[in-house]
Amino acid sequence: MRNLTEETATEAVLEKLEGTEDPRLKAVMTSLIKHLHGFIREIEPTEEEWMAGIRFLTEVGQKCDDVRQEFILLSDVLGVTILVDSINHRVSEGLTETSVLGPFYVDGAPLLSPPVDIAGATEGTPLIVSGRVRDPDGAPIAGALLDVWQTAPNGLYDVQDSDQPAFNLRGRMRTDADGGYEFRTVLPVSYPIATDGPVGRMLEAVGRHPYRPAHVHFIVSAEGFAPVTTQLFVEGDPYIDSDAVFGVKDTLVVPFGESDDPTLAERWGLVPPVRTVAYDFGLKRQA
Repeated sequence: MRNLTEETATEAVLEKLEGTEDPRLKAVMTSLIKHLHGFIREIEPTEEEWMAGIRFLTEVGQKCDDVRQEFILLSDVLGVTILVDSINHRVSEGLTETSVLGPFYVDGAPLLSPPVDIAGATEGTPLIVSGRVRDPDGAPIAGALLDVWQTAPNGLYDVQDSDQPAFNLRGRMRTDADGGYEFRTVLPVSYPIATDGPVGRMLEAVGRHPYRPAHVHFIVSAEGFAPVTTQLFVEGDPYIDSDAVFGVKDTLVVPFGESDDPTLAERWGLVPPVRTVAYDFGLKRQA
């Protein structure tokens, strides 16, 4: 095509998709081109602004490595991740809602046997997390797998902090015959997302804070059920209504309370009262 103008450019590019055999790919590319061209027409960026945008995306890619995914972080802070999540995981009552995976998930955490302690030598307020994994009818699911991770009290995940051992505050465990699980960790804290890259600079430029409310990450799965990637948030956290990545849902905000149960304290070698949180996960049967 010759002599393209702002009036004819979009249609000229769309015509080049006519030979696309995959209908889904054609639909995705058509929508992408229409919206991207629409964005350009609305904003009318200068050439300097457009190059700044290209440099920003280049820097996002350059910040990615085997333990950090800056593009996931960008998707998170723009609300795209939670939108995709919400579209793909519409749930019914009794099923656990999903939340964002985050950029610091690490596959292959050790599979631990009871008593499960993911805190190790980490200093912090001991926390006992317990509950059950259930099917849509409320029946317990034995042998369900929970993959758990969180930051240390300094607000850093192990992969961000050379002073933490590998897989610190990470672990996998299976539910017992009654669908129950219990593990020891430390009380999670609010923390800022990584701000030493282009996404952090973007947040600062638009006047947004980088903080996430205190939470514990979970991926819960079982044979015959759809896995759930989610988080449990500390009720009353100051950032619960302004999560930098928009991951908070009401059903995932839970009280992190105290228990005076001497049996619980003795089982974990603690002095009551013991900080606790209880949560039952509900899984959806796979079609």
